[in-house]
Amino acid sequence: MTPKQRAAQAALQFVQSGMVVGLGTGSTADFFITALADAIKSGQLRDIKGIPTSRQSERRALSVGIPLTNLAQNPSCDLTVDGADEVAPNLNLIKGLGGALLREKIVAQNSKKLVIIADQSKVVKRLGEKSPLPVEVAQFGYETQEHFLRSLGADPKLRIGPGGMVFVTDNGNCIYDCHFLSGIAGPADLESALKRRAGIVESGLFLGLASIALIGSDSTVSEIRR
Repeated sequence: MTPKQRAAQAALQFVQSGMVVGLGTGSTADFFITALADAIKSGQLRDIKGIPTSRQSERRALSVGIPLTNLAQNPSCDLTVDGADEVAPNLNLIKGLGGALLREKIVAQNSKKLVIIADQSKVVKRLGEKSPLPVEVAQFGYETQEHFLRSLGADPKLRIGPGGMVFVTDNGNCIYDCHFLSGIAGPADLESALKRRAGIVESGLFLGLASIALIGSDSTVSEIRR
């Protein structure tokens, strides 16, 4: 079992029958979706409904037989399990390298508990040490955002998808991946500045949202709690 699989399997302890569960996006979240489906098929869990955070996780959940719902029918998730690109000691996160940050944050903010699953490579002392910060921007005038992001100390790179075309999210937006040379000194201040800018839809800063992170290694799973 890989560290990612070990963390995903450990997250099942937080799932109870009858729950509405937010289904994250990415390779580690895929392992959880598989583990959840197995638990449903074995009868360990019953009456589970999933809310996917992307078209990718929706397709994955349907392929393994997890019944799905949406936020219109269920405005609150009992629990969301998702991966992260970086996890700081205070449980602040960077997410969004998979391109689903907007939907991931909407589901996370409408969840009673957010459980993060990751391997040890995702744990950092300061956000931005290893991963760029994805910033989702409206297609209209997206070119104007590069200079603004540079004014905040970032080195932004427009994300390019397969075939050399500009990457477009499930929501029809573009993404700038923003590198910070020495990491992000003030995540809350950066988030506030991004929120004030017209055309910036969302950022991959997930601050104060996670309740616990399960960090998988080759032999065990450790916990980071708020």
